[in-house]
Amino acid sequence: MTGVVVTGIGVVAPNGLGVEDYWRATLAGRSGISRLTRFDPGGHRASLAGQVGGFDAEARLPGRLLPQTDVSTRFALVAAELALADSGVDVASTCEYDLGVITSNALGGFEFTHREFRKLWTEGPASVSVYESFAWFYAVNTGQISIRHGLRGPGRVLVGEQAGGLDAIGTARRAVRRGTPVVVTGGVDSALDPWGWAAQLAGGRVSGSDDPGRAYLPFDVAASGYVPGEGGAILVLEDAGAAAARGATAYGEVAGYAATFDPAPGSDRERALRRAVERVLPDAGTAPVEVDVVFADAVALPGPDAAEAAAIRAVFGERGVPVTAPKALTGRLYAGGGPLDTAAALLSIRDGVVPAVPAGVEVPPDYGIDLVVGAPRREPVSCALVLARGKGGFNAAVVVRRAAGRTRVGARVGNGAETRAEARVEEER
Repeated sequence: MTGVVVTGIGVVAPNGLGVEDYWRATLAGRSGISRLTRFDPGGHRASLAGQVGGFDAEARLPGRLLPQTDVSTRFALVAAELALADSGVDVASTCEYDLGVITSNALGGFEFTHREFRKLWTEGPASVSVYESFAWFYAVNTGQISIRHGLRGPGRVLVGEQAGGLDAIGTARRAVRRGTPVVVTGGVDSALDPWGWAAQLAGGRVSGSDDPGRAYLPFDVAASGYVPGEGGAILVLEDAGAAAARGATAYGEVAGYAATFDPAPGSDRERALRRAVERVLPDAGTAPVEVDVVFADAVALPGPDAAEAAAIRAVFGERGVPVTAPKALTGRLYAGGGPLDTAAALLSIRDGVVPAVPAGVEVPPDYGIDLVVGAPRREPVSCALVLARGKGGFNAAVVVRRAAGRTRVGARVGNGAETRAEARVEEER
């Protein structure tokens, strides 16, 4: 069965727009977490978020799309544009049914919908945008990417909170293996308007710290919750043979995928994250000893952190594999988190470096994990495991590894993807 490789990546993250900006910030430990600026969070028990800065939708997207899109869809459209440009896929000369779109979204078009609700309550139904009929919907990112680029192959959306982004990648891998040559996949989310913020805080898992450097502490002895964020990543997955035939270079191979579901609350049965790891490794044809790094889900709550550490320790042994969580610099991105971690894992393979969580994180000794703290760890990386858990019991795992044949080597700063994407916008205006 043919391999499935990643030939393009588009990133819209709180600490960087574009692959190289994000990666430089991540390796430098530069955080995108700050006090909310979309509205005054005073009166709420939490005020910090991972906000995407410097994103000019009017400059990056055709004007006709702005009235019909939520901020999360704008992120998805730009990330997809960057990913396709990065991949070098010639969409215009490819049969539209050979190009699919499979994305994940957990929160829907929160900001757009709540703005229209406000109009409904204060101005009446005649003031509500006709685009409300679809702009709120979880599938809208798949649809808008498909329409903009004329991609008429398999189109799906996965909803599994934080795990959903990895589910989308796994589903895209399956679509390529079944015969679709190219699939655009990944996920983004955003819900930093007042109503969206209140909804996130209602779950009781958000850190109440007002110190950006100490608010999100994965696996720390003082972990007290995560910081919500926005953004994510879109990837281009291709059949390895077809990519090689057109002379494309690959970031790496999506070698394995597995998903499990936790037992009902109150059950004495073990949580199912370990089972996801035990299933994804055989699917990838990979032994535990071959995994060079684990990109952890890292929710930064004592119970879930201890459970994830136990799952990693059970499979890889005491301090048996380096563990990292670059989301400590961006916040938890829901459907965007898994794809962004997958992008980081592929860049780790490309550059031979494991990113670190911020300095000062202190791991309880009984966790028994080798968390990379303070500074990146320079060492060869050929295979990485990415984990994600979604509220409600979702678990997902993806293995990426170095691809055979033509692969990306070294940093690709100035690869032209951003310039080509911006030129496309000018053509559409």
